[in-house]
Order: sequence, then structure tokens, then C-alpha cells
Amino acid sequence: MLTFYNTLTKQKDVFTSINPGKVGMYTCGPTVYNYIHIGNLRAYSNADVIRRYLTYRGYEVRMIKNITDVGHLTDDDVAQGDSGDDKMVKAAAKEKKTPQEIARFYEEYAFATQEKMNILPAHYNPRATEHIPHMIRLIETLLAKGHAYEKNGNVFFDVASFDRYGTLSGNTVEKLAIGARLEDPHPDKRNQWDFALWLKAPKNHLMKWDAPWSVGYPGWHIECSAMSVDYLGPTFDIHTGGEDNIFPHHEAEIAQSESANGVPFAHFWLHTRHLQVDGAKMSKSKGNMYTLEDITDRGFDPMDLRMLFLLSHYRSQMNFTWDALAQAQKNRHTLLGALERLAQSSTGGTTLDITAERTNFDNAMDDDLNTPLAITVLLRLATAINTHTATTSLANADEVRTFFTKALTALGIHTEAHADPIPDDILAIAAARDAARAAKDFTTSDALRDDLLAKGYTVTDSADGTKVSKK
Repeated sequence: MLTFYNTLTKQKDVFTSINPGKVGMYTCGPTVYNYIHIGNLRAYSNADVIRRYLTYRGYEVRMIKNITDVGHLTDDDVAQGDSGDDKMVKAAAKEKKTPQEIARFYEEYAFATQEKMNILPAHYNPRATEHIPHMIRLIETLLAKGHAYEKNGNVFFDVASFDRYGTLSGNTVEKLAIGARLEDPHPDKRNQWDFALWLKAPKNHLMKWDAPWSVGYPGWHIECSAMSVDYLGPTFDIHTGGEDNIFPHHEAEIAQSESANGVPFAHFWLHTRHLQVDGAKMSKSKGNMYTLEDITDRGFDPMDLRMLFLLSHYRSQMNFTWDALAQAQKNRHTLLGALERLAQSSTGGTTLDITAERTNFDNAMDDDLNTPLAITVLLRLATAINTHTATTSLANADEVRTFFTKALTALGIHTEAHADPIPDDILAIAAARDAARAAKDFTTSDALRDDLLAKGYTVTDSADGTKVSKK
């Protein structure tokens, strides 16, 4: 049975979809004011693995990933989304561009980077700025039901009106009341832990819209509630994000969505743990907030980074190091090398029974996406493939290759590399090496092997001669 650790219930729950065979899934996407970094990519890659594995299991998945291009304030994590500067406006001032220019530039970068990471595009990427009317209607519903209040053009959600507040994060009203207090709570709030649904904009604010209460802009939390309802309905299967989203963002989403609609919001909440770099928190001041370009500039492929993510369970804190990335690269080459052997294996020979490893892979992934164990299974199978094909052909090579490809696809690892044509000059070197080996001229054979390695190819000895593949 497929199980996920559900942040809402604090346990592994057996997954069943609301509608048989179909899954509605929402992922908190980027706030497009800067380049996304490898920590963001880990969260997005994990959401992609969830989607891919559900597809592997036969589900039809509808995935929504929003674009936050307004309303995400710099102090949202401590002030419930009602203080600080809008991140979009701040970036626009810094780069001397309009907020729209900032948004489109970093949005395009986010899309391109995720494509390089083989992250499947969402079915829809709703922009917050294009859904202001939806947010206004949702706020009107909350006001009408007594879950929100307006003062001086500002609208806040009344946290005390929702008795299940804190179920996701553990930050109940009672705990918040005796815990840390805000230094400067908004003067229009009834309770310091109430959060902003709509804020009246200062006269010179760059991003603002007409609303019944004021000319202003939406709070960050209301955006995802409005957009998810628009594309998935008031109740859906899975909501994902980084662990930093649990509070206050996701807690607020639940409160306002369920207060407005009267039904459970998301049934499963899956959160990815933080990523550290060399044992330290990522930060610009430390110079360790790496982007994908930092990875590729070191000679690594985006798929090496994806493999590194897979080698750590998504609910475990991951420590990025360059040595770990190099090992992930080796593991990926091992898997693709086995796939290459399968592609080149001639028909006939003996059969490699993969029944047990196929079951092991499925069991690992069914257990809350245990990708480290799933990779171990595939590496073990790769060893068996290499051992088997070194001495004989594989009668069921097509069957093994089909499963191997399907499993790697479920993990989001490109498998096309095995199909790339090998240049004629490389094949000629491989043929010359085979001739040298046949003549027991091992000095020449070793020199030709080193030449192939230097040209960027892996070299594997098999019963059919030298096999080469691109690193």
C-alpha cells in the first residue's frame, strides 16, 4: 500500500484519492523576485517525484504550481504577513525595473531551471496578480461568515474564530498566546496572531488594486487558497511545500479555506526538510546559496544534483557537499551504464530474474517515497546486469530495460543518454582496443582505454567487446 507521512496527522497514512484514479495536487511555487536556489529545487524535485510516482502507480495527476508575484512580504514569517516590504517591489527598486519586469524575468528563469532539472511542468501555473478578483470574493465570504474583520481599509482573518488553528504546525492559539510576541503588531488587529487578507496600500505603492475596503493588495496566504480552489476545487488530495511553509503560510491556508468552504482543504500535506550546505544554513552572506549554474559551472549535470536529492529522504535534513555531489554523479553513471549494457545486449543467452528487485523498488517507494532505498535497489540491479552481461547475452534484456527505464523515469532521472549515438571516431578507438586485447597487447589496450576516458566516455568490458557510453 502506498503511504505518505502526512504533516496534518503526524503519521504515515495510506493514500487514497478523493476521486478514484485521479489526484489533485497543489505545490507552493516560487516568489519571483530572485533566482531560485538548490534548496528550492530540492522541494520542487520532491513534488515532482510525488507526481511521477503517482503516475507510475497508475493515477492521473492534475498538478497546480502557483507563481507568487505580489503580496509576499519580507516579514511574513514573524508578522503573519502584514509587515515589511513586498519582495517584488523591493527587488524592482533594487534593479530599477517595474515589478512586472522583475516577475516575468525570474519566472522565466524558474521555468527554464526546472526544465533542466527534468521537473515536469505543472498543468497550470496561476499568477497571483491574475487572480485578484478570486481573492476578493474569498475575503468577502470570510467577512460574511464572521471569520474576518475590516478596519481602516485593512482586512484580517480572526484566528480565534477557527478552532482547529494550529493542527498542522502545533502553533495553537493557546501556545501562541504564551509564546513569543510581536514587537509591533499591526494597530488594526484585534489579536496579534490574526493575519492579513487585504492591506491598504500607501499612496506611492507600486502594486495595488481596487477592492471594497480600499485600494490595496492581498496578503500572501489568501493567494494560494483562492488559486487552489479555482483549479482544484475546495477540497483536494495533496499539498506540498518546504518545511518553512508549514507556519504560518500553510496553517493560514487551512484556516481561511476551511472557514470559507466548510470542507477539509488538502487531505495530505507533504513537506520537504531544509537543505544545508557544508553543514551550515544557506545564506547570501556565507556565499553558499548555490543556483543550478553554480552546479553546472563545476562540470556537473543537473541530473547529478537530482540524483543527490534522491539519495536523501525528503523528510531528512540534507547536507549538500561537492564530494556528495561527485558520488551522486558516479551513481547516476552506474545506472545509465547498466541501461547502456541492456541496450547493447544481443538476444539469446540466459534470463535475469528481476521479480524481487521490482518488488523491492515498489515497496521502497510505497513507504513514503524512500528514494535512498529505491536507488540502492537499482544500483544492486545494475551490478547484476553488469555481471550478467559481462559473460553472456541477456534473453530478457527488453523486459529488464523496460522496468529500469520506468523506474528511473519515476524518479525523474533522464534515461535518454543511453540512446545517444557514439561518434565513429570513438567507435574506431573501441574497435582498436578490442583488436589489441585479442592480440594480448595490453599496453596498447590500456592506452586506448585511457584515451576513451580522457575523451569523456566510460569503458566497460563485455563478452561482446568494449562498450562505451558518454559520461
